[in-house]
Amino acid sequence: MPQTPPFTGQLNTSSYNKNLYQTKEEGYPGLYYHDNNLVSGSLEALIHHLVPTMDYYPDRTYIFTFLLSSRLFIHPYELMSKVCHLCMEQQRLSDPQADKVMKIAPKILQLLTEWTETFPYDFRDERMMRSLKELTHRLASGDEVYRKAVSQMSQGLIRRLTVLSQYEEALGKINATAAERLTALKAKPQAAIQRDMLSICNDPFTVAQQLTHIELERLSYIGPEEFVQAFVQKDPLDNDKSCFSDHKKASNLEAYVEWFNRLSYLVATEICMPVKKKHRARVMEFFIDVARECFNIGNFNSLMAIISGMNMSPVSRLKKTWSKVKTAKFDILEHQMDPSSNFYNYRTALRGATQRSITANSSREKIVIPFFSLLIKDIYFLNEGCANRLQNGHINFEKFWELAKQVSEFMTWKKVECPFEKDRKILQYLLTAPVFTEDALYLASYESEGPENHMEKDRWKSLRSTLTCTLFT
Repeated sequence: MPQTPPFTGQLNTSSYNKNLYQTKEEGYPGLYYHDNNLVSGSLEALIHHLVPTMDYYPDRTYIFTFLLSSRLFIHPYELMSKVCHLCMEQQRLSDPQADKVMKIAPKILQLLTEWTETFPYDFRDERMMRSLKELTHRLASGDEVYRKAVSQMSQGLIRRLTVLSQYEEALGKINATAAERLTALKAKPQAAIQRDMLSICNDPFTVAQQLTHIELERLSYIGPEEFVQAFVQKDPLDNDKSCFSDHKKASNLEAYVEWFNRLSYLVATEICMPVKKKHRARVMEFFIDVARECFNIGNFNSLMAIISGMNMSPVSRLKKTWSKVKTAKFDILEHQMDPSSNFYNYRTALRGATQRSITANSSREKIVIPFFSLLIKDIYFLNEGCANRLQNGHINFEKFWELAKQVSEFMTWKKVECPFEKDRKILQYLLTAPVFTEDALYLASYESEGPENHMEKDRWKSLRSTLTCTLFT
């Protein structure tokens, strides 16, 4: 079976041409082109454009772009049902002779293979699986070769869904372990000072590598469709409430954002927790070195999480501690992640890392982990800034070429395997060590370096009287 090619450089909106096998100039009625690029079409026309015929197979960039964006207008299971119907029609319209039918079968199988490989999470829906089984059963009944291809495709899909379920189960166990440790620390808050990051590992290079392990694992489970489903809204031409329920529509994406927040709070906790100024300064310098190594690796998400943690008010107000820290390296990192001019410096560094990844000779050089919140923000504004439909009701496909281009770049980054050796002890600490709440961070900060004004004094008194067993989050 032909396999879906890598996404690198796959989507280029300026170079999309009508498929070489297209026989009619305008294709299926209802599709509109400009300079040989598909720019809009009715939903029905776009669905027809997805389905292979005897002498046509859709461009793979189109397959990805339409499967990604169509969920804004139609449930995936409804799309699958329509695709199945059209595929069966194609078989019936074909010459009933076996050799003619066989010409369309491999194309249909290839389309289904690309769908199950790139958007496997769609098939957690039983209705999707029913339609898939119905169509593949018809295809497999004709020839042993197709039976094997169908079996291979089905096994691959089941394997991907099983791995996802195992990941979700493991994530639940990690969260449960963190909750257990939190409960124990609420009962004995003094135990918090008995363990810290430096006692687990004082090598910033190793910690940066373990952070990269966590980042790449969590990235790998985010489905491309989650970028669309996170912002899905009611389509004005759809009578249903929404194309999706809230359940698990972007759960892996949300878990990844939560990881960023956890890392920021963990960094702030590690800095505010020590009683001695000298120790706090050492922790600050340690995390600056971790952040710098993250930058060198291409792990921009952990880098930004560390910077965010160090810039939290309870940390930034520790002026006496900061005076003991050599901040030159931190200033350089902050400059790289400066939000001014729409994160110009970061975007330049990201382009450099992307280029390095394309020409990489080693798996370490392939690593590109974007500052994820900004990636989400870019996709959000692209979605909000352009209408999904044109005034004539047609789908604005120019918008979705650009959306697919951004998401396909992410797809390339998430496929990289982490080249560093795992250290389970460090990973366990990073993922499950309890972290202070925002109020607890302020209290620890005031205890370390006293309030500087009446407002801080009042807040300190209030926190001391109210915070007993709510130090951690």
